[in-house]
Amino acid sequence: MSVELIPEQLPDEEVRLPFWEHLGELRDRLINCAVALFAATTAGYFFRLRLWELAKRPLLDIGGPLLVSPFAYTDLAEPFFSLLRLSFWASVFAISPFLFYQVWAFVRPELHERERKMATTFVLVTSACFVAGALFAYRLAFPILTKILMDEAIAAGLRPNLRPNEYLNLFLCTVLGTGVSFEAPVLFYFLARFGLVSSRGMMKYWREATIAILAASAFLTPGDVIATTVLFGVVLLGLYFVSAGVVRLVERRPSDASEI
Repeated sequence: MSVELIPEQLPDEEVRLPFWEHLGELRDRLINCAVALFAATTAGYFFRLRLWELAKRPLLDIGGPLLVSPFAYTDLAEPFFSLLRLSFWASVFAISPFLFYQVWAFVRPELHERERKMATTFVLVTSACFVAGALFAYRLAFPILTKILMDEAIAAGLRPNLRPNEYLNLFLCTVLGTGVSFEAPVLFYFLARFGLVSSRGMMKYWREATIAILAASAFLTPGDVIATTVLFGVVLLGLYFVSAGVVRLVERRPSDASEI
């Protein structure tokens, strides 16, 4: 009679999920996010008028008395869908910690034991970065962009007659895009964790990265005001160096090199 020995599993090891179980886990996480977003959007729609006041405040603050009532619509359904879309994206901000936790729960089985215990840190850091980027855009970036576009329109002698949907396109793109860009340090943490980037390489090619960042800033910021391009470029370049510092911290862990 032979006895089959089962290899002992180390405490920090976990059986990898098969491909189809990964898809099932992804499905469950997406369903959780969808249900939460539906509930939050439904609740947020009751505050839609307040949200609309907050969304248009940067424009009205810049325009002052010139913009008594700058918005108009040509489609009867446009106000409803515009406010509904605004309620949806407001709900994304409101439940962003829950959404980031779902992301963490999905990638958690692929991490090591010590990193699996960082759920609270991951949720807090990613949520803080996202909200900080959005607040930066709302308080500084979007007002600057609005002033540039308004000055151009006034110089051309144009009268404002804005559609809510098109205004929200610019507003949400700026706020959400900046919020996502502030997640760069978190992204580079995982890239470094899996050995895809190095701090030495990032610092070696910082000049090339600066040129690329300034070129992207010049393309994404309208107008001919060099200060706007420099402002956005400095913010993105600062995030690049912060990300390089995060990568360096990951590399300084002696256990990481043996675990990957």
